[in-house]
Amino acid sequence: MNYALHNKELCSTLSDKEAPVIFTKPDSALLKNHKPFFIPDGLGRIDYEGELVVRICRLGKSVPVRFAHRYYDAYTVGVDFTARELQSKLRKEGLPWDMCKGFDGSAVIGSWIEKQELATESIHFRLDLNGLNVQNGCSQDMLHPVDDIIAYVSRYFTLKTGDLLFTGTPAGVGPVKENDRIEGYIGDTKVLDFCCR
Repeated sequence: MNYALHNKELCSTLSDKEAPVIFTKPDSALLKNHKPFFIPDGLGRIDYEGELVVRICRLGKSVPVRFAHRYYDAYTVGVDFTARELQSKLRKEGLPWDMCKGFDGSAVIGSWIEKQELATESIHFRLDLNGLNVQNGCSQDMLHPVDDIIAYVSRYFTLKTGDLLFTGTPAGVGPVKENDRIEGYIGDTKVLDFCCR
């Protein structure tokens, strides 16, 4: 919920004045090294959500925004897979999102690019599905910038080295099916490439 167009896409009305929407995923959700994503049975429609991901590089609690840039050292593109029908049901019932967001393999990450290699505050990223561009994002379009998210999250959770922070998805989310190929880019550099099974 960190991009205005994605909020409209989901018929929401969040603004940048509200707090970020935060949820956690267990380590069993992590899928890396370009391994295939196995679409789970019994969860209904599974949507891809391409996101810019940052890697936490130091221990931190209640980090001030002005120092938040010191707490991450790399970027990649990740996919936050979501069981969309289950999410809708949980939302209507006012229940947590754990089951629709945290199932095994639901947090796919690509290869890392060190922060100093990019040397810009405007990080452009995209997601392609079967060779067609489906999502485009830019860090400057976030309602809550990375440093603000780090400061906010660290009020509730102690950040630890190696933690990963998915920063929200731009518009263009959609369902996946067997044999789909997903590729993610930061600028022109491909960092993510995997298939759905």
